[in-house]
Amino acid sequence: METKAVRDGTGYVLNGAKMWITNGDLSHVAVVWAKLDGVVRGFLVERGTKGFSTREQKGKHSLRASVTSELVFQDVHLPGDAMLPGASGLAGPLSCLNQARYGIAWGVVGAAMACYDEVRRYGATRVQFGKPIAGFQLYQAKLVHMLTEISKAQLMNLRLGRLKDDGKVTPHQISMAKRNACHEALEIARMARDMLGANGVTDEYQTMRHMCNLESVKTYEGTHDIHTLILGAHITGLDAFRG
Repeated sequence: METKAVRDGTGYVLNGAKMWITNGDLSHVAVVWAKLDGVVRGFLVERGTKGFSTREQKGKHSLRASVTSELVFQDVHLPGDAMLPGASGLAGPLSCLNQARYGIAWGVVGAAMACYDEVRRYGATRVQFGKPIAGFQLYQAKLVHMLTEISKAQLMNLRLGRLKDDGKVTPHQISMAKRNACHEALEIARMARDMLGANGVTDEYQTMRHMCNLESVKTYEGTHDIHTLILGAHITGLDAFRG
């Protein structure tokens, strides 16, 4: 939160930069969180505003279908009504994070299901030592592990969704679901890649694409370790974020 806004008559002047912004090169309006008088506030910045520029980040090995950008603000003058009136402090951006994290918890389960289904079908047709490799104990044990973890994540997410519908869900519960689903989905993708053998690194199969993408998903909207600390602080009442 190093981006700053200062008052300028009836408007504001914005300076700073944002990294890893999805669709930053494509969107017509950016929602920018900046500190104004030490308080986090939200601002709407339209593309074409003087001093506002974007740059797409290239060379990604993950989420390559998604446009990711850097946003730069150099003495960007904004009118008074560019500030979001109902958002003050971290509650505004964190409310967005809660929605995104909930969606991620479901999305990564879908990726895990795709990997599981691919290796289940592969194992039934890939013959080694005179029989399909799905007939061997280690292969079956891995399939059982995958299906068990997928089912557990689905149940947690389903319960979370029902709490959300009732207006009873908490940020800590969302952190637990995001943390669990991302961790298990990535482990399942890695396991599936291994079960495919050399075929697992080719684009004929989808597993490695999911695996690479899940490496990013485990990181964004709060890393695995950050969600661990969020839950740890909730459980113990001691905030490990501060010394």
